[in-house]
Amino acid sequence: MAKKTIVTSQPNLAYRPYGQLPETLHLQYQPPTPAPAAASPTPTTLPTPSPKVESINPADYSQPFCDFMTNHPTIFHAVDGFAKQLESKGYEYLSERELWTSRLERGGKYYTKRNGSALIAFAIGREYKSGNGAAIIAGHIDALTAKLKPVSKLPNKAGYAQLAVAPYAGALGKTWWDRDLSIGGRVLVRDASSGKVESKLVKLDWPIARIPTLAEHFGAPSQGPFNKETQMVPIIGVDNSDLLGSADGAANATDEGIEQGTFAATQPSKLVKVISHELGITDYSSILNWELELYDSQPARIGGLDKDFIFAGRIDDKLCCYAAQEALIASSDDTSQSSIKMVGYFDDEEIGSLLRQGARSNFMSSVIERITQAFATNYGPDLLAQTVANSFLISSDVIHAVNPNFLNVYLEKHSPRLNVGVTVSADSNGHMTTDSVSTGFIHRVADRVGSKLQVFQIRNDSRSGGTIGPMTSARIGMRAIDVGIPQLSMHSIRATTGSLDPGLGVKLFKGFFDYFEEVDKEFTAF
Repeated sequence: MAKKTIVTSQPNLAYRPYGQLPETLHLQYQPPTPAPAAASPTPTTLPTPSPKVESINPADYSQPFCDFMTNHPTIFHAVDGFAKQLESKGYEYLSERELWTSRLERGGKYYTKRNGSALIAFAIGREYKSGNGAAIIAGHIDALTAKLKPVSKLPNKAGYAQLAVAPYAGALGKTWWDRDLSIGGRVLVRDASSGKVESKLVKLDWPIARIPTLAEHFGAPSQGPFNKETQMVPIIGVDNSDLLGSADGAANATDEGIEQGTFAATQPSKLVKVISHELGITDYSSILNWELELYDSQPARIGGLDKDFIFAGRIDDKLCCYAAQEALIASSDDTSQSSIKMVGYFDDEEIGSLLRQGARSNFMSSVIERITQAFATNYGPDLLAQTVANSFLISSDVIHAVNPNFLNVYLEKHSPRLNVGVTVSADSNGHMTTDSVSTGFIHRVADRVGSKLQVFQIRNDSRSGGTIGPMTSARIGMRAIDVGIPQLSMHSIRATTGSLDPGLGVKLFKGFFDYFEEVDKEFTAF
């Protein structure tokens, strides 16, 4: 492979807003000279055949999706699982702390992470040139959950040990009552010998908590509304030591080995010891902090008389991220060779995307800038603007499937069904990026792969949700569309999608990567 020319005099521009790029770079940039038109083929010259594109069988993804959901219950586990899969497929990890210019190569495959809770992966076409576009699919990977408070240790109450948690987004709702809750997340541990702090992932394979309902026999108090601070506190164990007259002795025995003034001393001592045992930690004071959350421990399952359904927790929106990941891996290197194929999985969508690992951050824009700069002899805002104009974003987030028991809340002819196909999400007030151009674009992709598209729009008398689409498209300036895979019971602790729907998502998204360049040629006026 030819060695790239690296301009060392240029400052690092990856994190600067577009308007702050040095004007000198803008003036130095020279547009690439167009390649001469190819000569007309002679009668003996055969046209170059299109690359063979392998078809997708949606049923092949039903059980693997269930396995992924069961094995990766927290956002940290999901990102880690995606990263390991990418590495097994030849993707190379890039740290944001390092320079990328000398490492990126045409035909290369890479990924980077931010905070361990957001990930971007991309494959650079063998014929890519700076200024060419990127085919991007992005979604959010966070889900409603209950996170441990900074001080999660609570006094025992009426013979129960309890755990202090706080709802993330709309969690601790009515579907959280009487569920078998387990715990998982990441633990920050300092190595005493090296002085380095590392992140360790943990998940317990049995339920440790439950939020018990009040029996209906008690009348009005059992009907709600309920106070999430005082009436939805999980129980994690039984402790009757106050009745047995051994409260002090039991506490001392439990807290043995945990130093006062350490982070571990602010957490339930039994939980500290269980987590430490799982991770092989012997010095509890080496735990600097952790981000743990409760989750429904019931495995994802295929169900229905004909196995038409998938029942799982956290479908929103690991479902679309899973489909995007599988599509990127399945897309042949022989397709869209002049472009970048990219996926992005963001954190914090359910709470506004405002943090550095969210879609409102510079995470995706900085990656695009770094790629564009790496292959440019002279880099500037003109070239970056060309890259953005030539790119297209699919914002993928789950959408409401029609519920047969509440047909009156759906708009006629805008009611997506399970196991039919991906849904175009529309909204007249800008909550979605979908417009006539982007709709036409995705329909041309669907035509090529034989995918059926559905459409959803909320009724005028209902409230629309939002996605990462508008914020990402507006920040970077790309053409974009919002699409989603249908699911029932959005934001419930346990939801439903069709058993074919993960694979139907893979089919359309792979087609987007495979045929991006062909379809984009039809839309050069936009």
